[in-house]
Amino acid sequence: MEHDITTALTVVEHDTTDVTATAHDITDVAAPERDSTTATTEGAATPAAASEGHALRPVSYVSVPPNVWALARAVAAVLDESMPPAIRTITRAVDRLGPARARAVLGQALTVEAQGGLTLPDGRRRTPGGVFFYLVRTSDAISREDKDYIFPSQGGHPKRAGGSGTLAVPAPAAPAPVVWTDETFRALARQLQQNPGRATTVKITVIGRPGAIVEQGQAVAVALMSEKVPDLPKGLPEPAAGTRYTVFVARKQWAKVAEALAADPEDVAIIEGYAALDPRVEGIAVYATSVTTKRTQATKRATSATTTP
Repeated sequence: MEHDITTALTVVEHDTTDVTATAHDITDVAAPERDSTTATTEGAATPAAASEGHALRPVSYVSVPPNVWALARAVAAVLDESMPPAIRTITRAVDRLGPARARAVLGQALTVEAQGGLTLPDGRRRTPGGVFFYLVRTSDAISREDKDYIFPSQGGHPKRAGGSGTLAVPAPAAPAPVVWTDETFRALARQLQQNPGRATTVKITVIGRPGAIVEQGQAVAVALMSEKVPDLPKGLPEPAAGTRYTVFVARKQWAKVAEALAADPEDVAIIEGYAALDPRVEGIAVYATSVTTKRTQATKRATSATTTP
């Protein structure tokens, strides 16, 4: 891309152009057109727009603040977005999130792009604008109300309420509840396996007190069973009851842990490692990279606190 985030935000900080054209709806704000002779539908181009060689489509009762429009232009330029629908969405995002949060999301999008970008379900790479929109859609820090404003439902346009700066957006229809049957899981798995992504890092932490312990050469295998299910977000399927973990630990690593567990019947092991579904152990195999106990960690923290000046 020709622009970077520093250039774009510098442009925004120093852009004092009085962009005050109003339009039928914020969803009808179009990208500036490089044509100094273009007139708006209500007459000649506004002086501010004409002075920059821009023409703005007018809006009848919503005023787009100058700083919002300036930042939206800069964000669109950095993201290489020139199509009116994309620019309208960017404008709504800046309007709703505010300059600081919009800049933060833009910075995240550029960081993701620098690290290889994101792909669509069909394997194609998302555009920089698509990454920006994806981050907005999936951010836990952005409320559902804000997302509904930025991405209005098809067939409806958000309308500002009596100059308050907020929009009255019809509530989206709630998705139909899913009955998670065995066939539902199998069908979902088949669909996902058609184009799986690539996991670059897999890490699991298992905390508990081992039952059976078997030594095999330079390795020690221990068994743990998980039956307690934590509170899960609404809408997720119920996990299968009981998960068996077979943990493989290097004998040298296990020696100190075994000693600590034997000394304190209330202590528990903390095992971190790589997890893999393995039919040979009829459950999940965990290959430990780090093993300690909760009491050992607490002792180390206490010692560190007393020795730190």
